[in-house]
Amino acid sequence: MIPDWMRETETAPPEFSRISHGKKGFVGKTIEGVFAFMEEAFVSEASSHQPGILQSLDPRAKLISILVIVIATSLIGDLKLLVFIYLLTLIFAYLSKINVVFFIKRVWLFIPIFAGIIALPMAFNIFIPGEPLIHLVYLEPGAHLGPFSLPESIYITRQGTLAAVIFTTRVAACVSAVVLLFITTPKQLLFKSLRAVGVPKLYVLTLEMTYRYIFLLMELVREMYIAKKARTIRSRGLLDEQKWVGGRMGYTLVRSLDMSEKVHMAMASRGFTGEVHIMQQFRLSARDYIAGVIAISLSIVLVLISQNIIRV
Repeated sequence: MIPDWMRETETAPPEFSRISHGKKGFVGKTIEGVFAFMEEAFVSEASSHQPGILQSLDPRAKLISILVIVIATSLIGDLKLLVFIYLLTLIFAYLSKINVVFFIKRVWLFIPIFAGIIALPMAFNIFIPGEPLIHLVYLEPGAHLGPFSLPESIYITRQGTLAAVIFTTRVAACVSAVVLLFITTPKQLLFKSLRAVGVPKLYVLTLEMTYRYIFLLMELVREMYIAKKARTIRSRGLLDEQKWVGGRMGYTLVRSLDMSEKVHMAMASRGFTGEVHIMQQFRLSARDYIAGVIAISLSIVLVLISQNIIRV
């Protein structure tokens, strides 16, 4: 029997101390980014133990519900409905005891902004003709860009802008739902729930090992940088710094390959078959079934409203 005190987990986000090493170059800034990533990951793990509404659901029900919502969101083309889904994710983030500002920053930091850059060309009449909104450039008739013919004027269209906004909002809503799943679910439970819904164990094992050992490799990078700073008497030029970084990248690759072989042999020698085994047992309750039914029903209704099958 395992005593209760060994089952307890810390629910408060850990405090990280930032050690200053004087003026930082691009290497120091990269290491600082590594620390920021680790801090964000640990804060996310602490958020999964908060007494929130999503944390109390069974991981399998939560996984299926969010997956259905993501599929429904990808089928919706109505901007108002997409904004409604995004606001719904913010509400659930608040009800799950998650800092809403942290949640918004995490969602909009990379993927939706990147999606917005991809969708930006959609706003121009070169790609999507439509009603002029803002005129940018007037060209002569018969203008060409290499083998491509250009219109007499280049402008931002109302239809293209709407399409770009809808695409970016759809990506933001989908990413928000997925981030909610990761923030509110302990990683070992998430991996086990993936196996419970039929995901092949090879994919689950790859995800689990990647998540576990990415922190170990980042710690290796941190130690190499601190060792270098401790032995540096005077700063070197940019070229020397780049050479050092290139050499450490090669060393890290060799070290990771060697580590993967040793870890695999150690796991195989202990009878590991690829299945995820943890102490927690899944038990579906009435609220899990209710949450799943609500998520599926809401997704179907929103898709039908988007297709004008149901009029509101």
